[in-house]
Amino acid sequence: MEKDKLKFDKKILALRAQIDEIDWQILSLLAQRQGQVEKVVKLKKKHNIPVYHPAREEDLISKLRVQAGKANLDPDFMEDLYRVILKQSRVKQIDQMQGKGVRPDTRILIIGGDGQMGQFFASLFHKSGYEVRILEKKDWNKAKQLCENIDLALICVPIEKTCDIIEKVAPFLGPNTILADLTSIKAKPLEKMLDAHPGPVTGLHPLFGPDSGSLDKQIVIVTPGRDSDRCQWLVDQMTLWGAVIVPCSAKEHDEIMEIVQALRHFATFSFGQFLYEKNARIERTLEFSSPIYRLELGMVGRLFAQDASLYSEIIFATKQRRQLLKDYIASLNNHLEMLEANDKHLFIEKFDHIAQWFGPFSEQSMRESTFLINKLIERF
Repeated sequence: MEKDKLKFDKKILALRAQIDEIDWQILSLLAQRQGQVEKVVKLKKKHNIPVYHPAREEDLISKLRVQAGKANLDPDFMEDLYRVILKQSRVKQIDQMQGKGVRPDTRILIIGGDGQMGQFFASLFHKSGYEVRILEKKDWNKAKQLCENIDLALICVPIEKTCDIIEKVAPFLGPNTILADLTSIKAKPLEKMLDAHPGPVTGLHPLFGPDSGSLDKQIVIVTPGRDSDRCQWLVDQMTLWGAVIVPCSAKEHDEIMEIVQALRHFATFSFGQFLYEKNARIERTLEFSSPIYRLELGMVGRLFAQDASLYSEIIFATKQRRQLLKDYIASLNNHLEMLEANDKHLFIEKFDHIAQWFGPFSEQSMRESTFLINKLIERF
C-alpha cells in the first residue's frame, strides 16, 4: 500500500512539474505578446490611431474559436480567455495613449470641473497634454479671465443647471471656442448652446460613470450642433482614449434615453420600493435564489448604492420622460384584470406575441445573459 502511494506521488509530481513548465511557457508567451503590443501602441500613437479596433478583435476571436475546436478545446473557454487578454492589451494601450493629445496646444475650460465627472475628464485632458482650467460656483467673478483664449468650454453640471450655465458662460467665449456639454438630455441644452453662442457647438453624452476608470469600449453619444468639422478633434480625442462614438440627432437621443435611462431606472426603483414595502428578507432570499434572481437583484441594489439626486435628475428631466413613466404604470395596471381572472391563456397569448416582437434579440439575450449567469455562479 505504501509502495503504491509512493509510485502515485512520484508520477503526479512529475506530471505537475510538466504542467508548471507549460504554465511558465504560457507566461513567457504572454510577455512576448505584450512586447508586440507595446510596439503597436507606439505606431498607433504616432499616427493617432484609436486603441479599440472592434473588427480586428472580432476577427481574431472568430478564428480562435475555430482553432480551439480543431485542438479539441472548448471554444467558449478560449473566447473568454482571449477576451481577458485583449482587454488587458487595450488597458495597456490606453495607459500609454492617455499621454497623447490630438491637439495638445489646446486650452480647455471645464465648468463644473470639481464634480466627479468633471474631475474624470479634467484628468484625461491633463494627462494628454492639454491646458485645463476649472470654473466652479466660487469662480464666476473671474470667469472672463478663465475664458480668455480657450478653445473648448465643456459644461459638466447637473441637468437642471445646464441651460442656466450655458447662458451665463456664453458671453465670455470667443467666436472660435467650441461649446460642448455632457448632459444626459440633449435637445434643450443643444438648442440653448446654439442660441447663446455663435461659434462651434456639439453635444456629448458619456454613457458611463466617473468610476469607470477609463474610456475603454465606453460609449459616448455625439449630437452635432454647428461647425462639426471644427469639433472633430474632440471626438477624435475620445476615440483615441478608447471610446466608442455613436452619432445621432438630439431628438433621437432623447427619445431613446427615455427608455434606456428613465424607464430602466424607474422600473428598477419600483422593484426596490416593492421589496422594501414587503420587508423582504434580502439576504435570506439570496440563499434560495437562482443566478438570474441574483443578477436582477444586483441591479436593484446597485441603484440604491448610488446618488439619489443623480437618478432623480435623470428620471424627472423632461415632461416626455414623466409621461412615458405614467404610460408604464398604466400598462402594469392593465394586467390587474388578467390576474384577478386567473387568465393563464391570456398571459400565454401576450407572452407569445411579445416574444415574436422581440424576434432574434431573444436568442441573443439568452446567450449574453447565460454568460453573465455563469460568471455569477463562478463568483458566488
